[in-house]
Amino acid sequence: MFDLLIVNARVVNEGTIRELDVGIVDGRIDAIAPSLSRDAKRIIDARGRYLLPGMIDDQVHFREPGLTHKADMATESAAAVAGGITTYMEMPNVKPPTLDSQALEDKYALARGRSHANYAFYHGASNDNLEAIKALDPAATCGIKIFMGASTGNMLVDAQQTLEDIFANAKIPVITHCEDTPMIQESERQARERFGDQVPFSLHGEIRSREACYKSSSMAIDLARKHGTRLHVLHLTTADEMSLFEPGPVDGKLITAEACVHHLWFCDEDYERLGSWIKCNPAIKTAADRQAIRDAINDGRIDVIATDHAPHTLEEKHNSYFNAPSGMPLVQHALSSLLDQVNAGHFELTTIVEKTSHNVARRFELEDRGFIREGYMADLVLVDLEKRFTVTRDALFYKCGWSPFEGTALQGSIDTTIVNGVIAWDGENLASTPAGERVTYRRR
Repeated sequence: MFDLLIVNARVVNEGTIRELDVGIVDGRIDAIAPSLSRDAKRIIDARGRYLLPGMIDDQVHFREPGLTHKADMATESAAAVAGGITTYMEMPNVKPPTLDSQALEDKYALARGRSHANYAFYHGASNDNLEAIKALDPAATCGIKIFMGASTGNMLVDAQQTLEDIFANAKIPVITHCEDTPMIQESERQARERFGDQVPFSLHGEIRSREACYKSSSMAIDLARKHGTRLHVLHLTTADEMSLFEPGPVDGKLITAEACVHHLWFCDEDYERLGSWIKCNPAIKTAADRQAIRDAINDGRIDVIATDHAPHTLEEKHNSYFNAPSGMPLVQHALSSLLDQVNAGHFELTTIVEKTSHNVARRFELEDRGFIREGYMADLVLVDLEKRFTVTRDALFYKCGWSPFEGTALQGSIDTTIVNGVIAWDGENLASTPAGERVTYRRR
């Protein structure tokens, strides 16, 4: 008997769409076939809807520990599963920052029993924690995060020898935020001279410029090639940077690239309407840059799509340019925004699944996740491509209580999210008990 049986689903997996039944036992996919026995404790008739592997978000900031007035693992993972995200990888710039193995394990302890989605945490890099990076257990973390652009606290790595040493000694993927800080600081100085404290938000893409992005991304790629380091470059924003990456399957690449949903949705024309709400680092740039990123997703130069979910309170956001923090909450409507773009003809549904699930699992060597395969964990999302809805504040799960998508009509809704075989979100309600687990890796 199946614990859960999904019938008549349009299963989107590994480049195909087929009408299949999927049976789940003990948290794993037990059987996949055109027709399975209806002997099950619970049956979901998916007729007309698509069954995808749950989105694996390789870049979120859930703000715990130390910044929990903005967000925490319980609230943001709730928003994630309501948005079809079944696994997330969380960043190290919290308080205290995740710069050693003890801080890493402390975060796993915070997530245990509270996270609605599966979880992994990055080990951070600083100018003075090389020995901790050398001692890392490859099974303890999804990757080593380097802020090669402006960051909070002690996490900007700008010493060339330190960068060389980290790239030379990394046993697992190195993940980089690439912006050149001196170039940005000079642009900020010039903007302040011109506007004082009232710098318009529309200048954000010029202050955090394409040149600053390209210079830093190029440096990271040069370091990876020099040392043979597995490099994953996060949240690319410029057409210029697309030339730095090669198409092809993830498994054959030393260097991979990520785009984020807000850079695929917004452009600089939206600053006039949304201002500080879409201030983020790296900055949202032009419509031409947005199109170049979409093109790179389709031709294989961009391997992964993520969120960079980074919530701040409205009080914090409602400030002048230099005082408003960068980042926005995104996990609850990330996948729906991508489904909307499928409906608009920008992407194929199979491409979205490859970039949000398959390739993340491949790049980070996740064990038994990211695919709809027999024996794999049942992390699944049932979506309705036809259903339109409008994002409203009262339906948000974020602790910060707002979304840059508010008032936006999206075509493509999240019907059901399943995490480890448990219905974590039924389209209206969350599971009473969080089902998220710590992810494991296929690493030697």
